Amino acid sequence: MPPAKKRTRSYDPTKIRTAVLAQFAAVRTAVAGLTPEQLAAPTRLGDWTVRELAAHLTMVLGSVARYLDAPEPDKHEVPLQDWPFRTSSASAQVDEDVHGIVDAGTDLDALFAHAADRLAETLPGAADTRLVPSRFGGMTLADFMVTRTVELIVHTDDLNDALPGLDVPYDRQALAACTRLLADALATKAPGGSVEVRIPPYAVVQCVEGPRHTRGTPPNVVETDPLTWIRLATGRTTWAAAREAAQVSASGERADLGGLLPIMS
Repeated sequence: MPPAKKRTRSYDPTKIRTAVLAQFAAVRTAVAGLTPEQLAAPTRLGDWTVRELAAHLTMVLGSVARYLDAPEPDKHEVPLQDWPFRTSSASAQVDEDVHGIVDAGTDLDALFAHAADRLAETLPGAADTRLVPSRFGGMTLADFMVTRTVELIVHTDDLNDALPGLDVPYDRQALAACTRLLADALATKAPGGSVEVRIPPYAVVQCVEGPRHTRGTPPNVVETDPLTWIRLATGRTTWAAAREAAQVSASGERADLGGLLPIMS
């Protein structure tokens, strides 16, 4: 008997919209209080300083209003579960756009205010099923908003890493959606049922070809916390480093995920 086809995970669009706005507001508040020295601090993102990172965070939300202003695409081209695998193709263009904003000298407070204001004008009346022209092709607005949780949570973590003690909070719903999408991406990348990956309290997925687990304790189990998982999935840390720091537990001969990570880079 062939294995049962896994159902695509669904997200509550209203909760996702609320989570995106909440996480953006948390970042905006934190950035507003930064000194010039803090804005000039390096990040783990190549040559980006905190200023470039903050500018990019305004783009994360600004893209929603920009796409809603654009003509609706003719067809749906990018399923949500495929989005994580396409992001690396846009990294050079994103870097160019970010440096262009910073080089223009636009005030960060003004950028955050403009992004928030434009979203308040365009998002409330937009249907979740409306297609938007993402960088990678047509997506539903509902799916695109889920991708914003990934961008916001990942880069909030980058911001906290760059400025120890800043402690920008993570909205629970945004963190959950980000964790789940990246966990599902792993299951898409390595389909199967021989390894169970647990990321409490948000996600459990099975992946990797091999004997399928049906009952009792799985023979191959990986468990970690949401932020460690997100860092692994996006290349912010390595499998070896996370294991060495006891941030990941892995049991079973198939439970080494090092060759499958990162998911996004």
